[in-house]
Amino acid sequence: MKKILILSANPTNTDKLRLDEEVREIQAGLERARSRDQFEIITKWAVRTDDLRRALLDYEPEIVHFSGHGAGNQGLALENNAGEMQLVSTAALARLFKLFKNQIECVLLNACYSEVQAVAIHQHIDCVVGMSQAIGDRAAIEFAVGFYDALGADRTYEEAYEFGCTAIDLENIPESATPVLKSRNNLTDNSETNQGTSQKSTPEVKVITLENPEGQVPLDSAFYVERPPIETDCYETILKPGALIRIKAPRQMGKTSLMTRILNHAHQHDYQYASVNFQSADAEFLSSLDLFLQWFCASITNELNIPVKLEDYWQGILGSKNKCTNYFQRYLLPAINSPIALGLDEVDEVFKHPVIAADFFGLLRAWHERSKNEVVWKNLRLVIAHSKEVYIPLNINQSPFNVGLPIELPDLNHSQVQDLVKRHGINWPDSQVEELRKLVDGHPYLVRVALYEIARGRITLPKLQQIAATEEGPYSDHLRRHWLNLQIDAELLAAIAQVVTADSPVNVGVEAAFKLRSMGLVKFQGNDVIPLCDLYRQYFSARLGIKQGNSPT
Repeated sequence: MKKILILSANPTNTDKLRLDEEVREIQAGLERARSRDQFEIITKWAVRTDDLRRALLDYEPEIVHFSGHGAGNQGLALENNAGEMQLVSTAALARLFKLFKNQIECVLLNACYSEVQAVAIHQHIDCVVGMSQAIGDRAAIEFAVGFYDALGADRTYEEAYEFGCTAIDLENIPESATPVLKSRNNLTDNSETNQGTSQKSTPEVKVITLENPEGQVPLDSAFYVERPPIETDCYETILKPGALIRIKAPRQMGKTSLMTRILNHAHQHDYQYASVNFQSADAEFLSSLDLFLQWFCASITNELNIPVKLEDYWQGILGSKNKCTNYFQRYLLPAINSPIALGLDEVDEVFKHPVIAADFFGLLRAWHERSKNEVVWKNLRLVIAHSKEVYIPLNINQSPFNVGLPIELPDLNHSQVQDLVKRHGINWPDSQVEELRKLVDGHPYLVRVALYEIARGRITLPKLQQIAATEEGPYSDHLRRHWLNLQIDAELLAAIAQVVTADSPVNVGVEAAFKLRSMGLVKFQGNDVIPLCDLYRQYFSARLGIKQGNSPT
């Protein structure tokens, strides 16, 4: 008989997980399995570090299952004596499981971002499953049920993993690629045994389905790279009453892709969700606050697929903001009767209309403040995305841009670019990864364009380096858009000329520096700035007819 040790931890200062449901479903599945007599389930709740060590010693399990929170490189979240979170490092976990390498056959880490622990533990345990990114409760439960249903039907651990992923797919949850398997055993290919020969089987060739790098990255994409701990922080925050998340980054850095994943995470927890892109607002709606707020309410109502009832709430002498508030408070929020995650994308469009912006953003802040005390407003969760600095005059107590969770998306680091290279089926040494990063830094869009073209065989890295900053290169439209935007503003044009011609960081003034950063053209070093990457230095130097080290005339 094999012992399954299920360890659960949900510290009081972390989001509540449906751990009891997960354990109950696992038990129910094994109880009805034909090989149910071959397994014994042992459960330990509110696990502390001492509990983990002692449970492994006391029960000597063949299968260890952890349910709870993960924090990527920081470790797994267990509990301390006060019931609060205590992170256990990856190195400590690997060292512990090394002591049981002759006993434990399989480890399943059903926790967000636990792939890094799975890799470490796999040094000592033959079969380990971890999660490559955050995973919703529903997907985690479905995977566990599918996994243990298969074990109860006498399937191997590797087959059980496939059944777990399939269980997620069958429920139409776009997270079946999140569980990752680390195993020393081949899942299929028994051709050598079946044929009775010593001929080596042909290795399986992994087919890479490339994806055109334009617009937001789809939820089921293999090319979305997480930037921990950003996703974890956002997923945890969106589930809190009255949550407000502010995502700021230049264009094509992944704001919409992140927002979509936050809304999807909320949906996986049975929230309703809606998103509004302010670039879709017709000019007529931006001519007055009243028309704008009516458009805003109608857009959200349509997204939630409920009847629009503006006529019932847009009457009388009350001002537009009061009418909009009443529409939410008395109709929209009660009609849904569950938390609503609302994504507001490209709010920069509203910045162009200062009168509307001041009232609209003040309204959002007022709703956020009301959520602290009023039950109905606790159900409204806001995600706001913008690229530009907020230069419109907003009273500090009426601005949504100084409350909530601030998220500023960084460029991809070396390991993230390296990961993306592998996902495109490209086998590069570190030196070539660094060459690409020198050219385009870690800008997600620029990196993906390069890898897409290289993976398709349309260009080589040396050729890309040669033509990237020219009209012949794959970035011509992207670069031309930036150039046209700079030409509109003489001060910014002069500032970028200073930046690309200097051999060291330069001070171009606070406002110009932040505007150039909002455009994604520079990065800060202290209070000074440098070009984001060689691509921009080369392109703008050529456009301005100047060389690095020379001052513009």
